[in-house]
Formats: sequence, structure tokens, C-alpha cells
Amino acid sequence: MPESESSKDQHPELQADRGALPPHQRRERIRMLVDERGFVRVSELREAFGVSGVTARSDLDALEAAGSLQRVHGGAVPAPTTGAGIRPDREASFEEALAASVLPKQQIGVLAASLVSSGQSVILDVGTTTLAVARALLARTELTDVVIITNGLSIALELEPAIPRFTVIVTGGSLRPLQHSLVEPMAQTVLGQVHADLAFIGCNGVDAERGVTNINLPEAGIKTLMLAAATRAIVVADGSKLGQVHLGRIGALTSFDTLVTDADAPFDRLTPLRDAGLTVLQPGIV
Repeated sequence: MPESESSKDQHPELQADRGALPPHQRRERIRMLVDERGFVRVSELREAFGVSGVTARSDLDALEAAGSLQRVHGGAVPAPTTGAGIRPDREASFEEALAASVLPKQQIGVLAASLVSSGQSVILDVGTTTLAVARALLARTELTDVVIITNGLSIALELEPAIPRFTVIVTGGSLRPLQHSLVEPMAQTVLGQVHADLAFIGCNGVDAERGVTNINLPEAGIKTLMLAAATRAIVVADGSKLGQVHLGRIGALTSFDTLVTDADAPFDRLTPLRDAGLTVLQPGIV
């Protein structure tokens, strides 16, 4: 017996795929979108291709099985092409970086958060490693009266449950969707009027000669402003970033007080940093 029109109206998901592209064409376009943008959401695919959420997720699953992308919470990112899970020739999206080096970032987050005391002011840069710092700060329920200034929307939302123990200040500026970060214009207005006790700054490279660098120039500029606005600057970076050099210079190695890295960071990459005068902290290593 044919399904009645009224019963179809009760199940809009069944109607969403009407008039959609053939699966092979749709999936090829999805693959191209993921490669172009670095991250796409299931909800965006539903709207762009006029399909149901079930179909969009099925397309992503099929593309992941074919090795064309990697599924993450809420959507997909490009398939990893290196051991670290991040392509070296372009900036990784926030979601792509979040899926890489999870344990090292957790180690860094806990150790970095242990440096913060009640009553201090902290600048927390955008990034997945600094997100791990935010999560570790949130878990320290004994901390009170901490002011945190960030240009990362994901970090601000992560810290929201700590209010009013924490005061969370978000810098102004233009939104970069790839990192959910705020950059110029206007960010300098906030950062130029504050002075924090600590700044935790993420990066894409830490090198003894070239200093601390970032792949994206607008974000590198904000990081430099953060560096100038703090008494003590701490760079947080897992071992894969040591010895790397990228386009945007954040500051010389001498501008930073400490590097917090993971327990497995290569010794041969840490030695020149220590020789240059940088204090290095690693979990479980005194």
C-alpha cells in the first residue's frame, strides 16, 4: 500500500533526498569541499546538497572508508598524509588538529595549567594545545579569581562553566572560521590595554635560531601582541613542532621564558633549545 502524503509529512528526513545528485557525484563534490575548506559539518552538507543528515553521514562514512577524508565529531576533515595526521603544506583546521597528537596535548595541558595560581591573569592563545590547557584549568576546581583573556571562541566556550570562579574576556576582531579565532582589526584594542601574569602561546614551530613561528600571518601577529602583554610568556608545543620553522615569526626564543612540551619530545630537538637558554618542562621529567 503506498505511503500517504500525510505520513511523509511526518518524516521530513525521508523527503530531504528528493532531487539530490547521484551518490558518486555528490561524494566527489564533498571530497573537494573538505580538501578546500579543511573542515565541513554534516549540517552544511545537508543544506548544500539537499540531503538528509543520514545520507550526509553515510557519504562521509563511505569517503572515510575509501581513504578520502577523516571523520571527526560533527563532520569531516581531510585524510591525514603524515604520521602526525596533519598535512605539512597547509594550515590544518581546528578540528583536524584536534584529532592529532591527543595524548601529548593532554600532557602539555595538565603541566601548563599547574603553573597557574589563584588570583592570576592569563592570556590563552587560540589552538588545540591551548584548548587542552583550558580544559586542565577547568578541572582545577581549587583555582579562584583567575582572569583569562583569549582570542579563541572554542576556548572561551570551554571555560564558560568556570564562571564566576574565572573571568573570561574575549578579544575583539575578525573571525577566522578555520581556527574559530579572532584576529585584527580590533584585537589590538584589547591586548594593548591589558598586562597579564602569564601568556600561553601556541605555534607551528619552535627553533633555536629562528625562534617561535606560525603558519598563518594574521594569527602570528596576534600572538606577538600577546607576547608583549604578559610578564611571563610560555610556548606550548608538542614534539612534532620542535625544530620547525614557518612563515609568520611570533618572537625570538629569548622572548619566551619556558617551553612546555610532551614527555616523548625528541631529546636531540630539545638540546639546542635548552642551550639557547629556554627552560623546558616535560611531564614526569625534573
